[in-house]
Amino acid sequence: MRPTSPGKRPSRAVLALLLLACFTLITLDVRGGSSSPLDPLRSAVGTVLGPVENGTTAAVRPFKAVPQFFHTTGGLRDDVARLEAQNSQLRGQLAGASVDRNRVAELDGLLSTSKSTGYALVPARVVAMGPAQSFSRTVTIDAGTRAGVTADMTVLNNDGLVGRVVRADRSTATVLLLVDRDSVVGGRLGSSMEVGTIDGRGSVGDDDRLDLELVDAGASAAKGDAVVTWGSKNGTPYVAGVPIGRVDAVSATPRQQSTQAVIEPYVDFTSLDLVGVVVDGDTKSDRAVIRAGRTETGGARR
Repeated sequence: MRPTSPGKRPSRAVLALLLLACFTLITLDVRGGSSSPLDPLRSAVGTVLGPVENGTTAAVRPFKAVPQFFHTTGGLRDDVARLEAQNSQLRGQLAGASVDRNRVAELDGLLSTSKSTGYALVPARVVAMGPAQSFSRTVTIDAGTRAGVTADMTVLNNDGLVGRVVRADRSTATVLLLVDRDSVVGGRLGSSMEVGTIDGRGSVGDDDRLDLELVDAGASAAKGDAVVTWGSKNGTPYVAGVPIGRVDAVSATPRQQSTQAVIEPYVDFTSLDLVGVVVDGDTKSDRAVIRAGRTETGGARR
């Protein structure tokens, strides 16, 4: 016999014997059915190799899950970004809804004021605050001559008197606030109908106060008395009967020839938004005009 060298292929006889043995085992397994003579061997192999297979599967599972992990993480990032965008949009809608509710309430107040006083009002929004035309306390509104707004018109909101128009162009107007130092308004006590002049102090916020000086030195004012506008000739620049504020304090000395009182205004000048400009009843406007409880545009009732 010739010695076999390492790596030499098996002989054909060995291969034929192995194939014959495989066919024999397959035939015995098939003919044996449920009582196959190979079942004990199969069970033994399963007992030995089953744990190995389970361990291999458990070890490979994390590596197989890596692509799915990155896919899932990317999807979660997209979901988070989408939900954050939706939350931002909802917060913006909520904030806008609050502003809209406040403006609806203010518009209802203007409608009520027009109905109770009979004045025609042009609604306008405050679009700027600050010094203008050398006045220290002014605001700019988004209604001008096209809406029928001119200088020396009364401006109010649903709380009371805001001020008067000092300048108007086609689309905007400048309003001198009631609290300005240059503001002088004729006022009337609601309880006694006594009249006097009201001057602003130039401050807004918690310290916004007005000074009332009664014409009759013998007249008196009581704390809590309501004060309304006295009214100017032809309603220019102030119409009569607009609420101004309430008496906060009263002072009088023998040297003074009149009674003085400190007035707390009804209007919060730091949160002005929707206001109404008192216009002539026949005013033609490019926007809705509130007239005695109804709204009209360009002279047509709505």
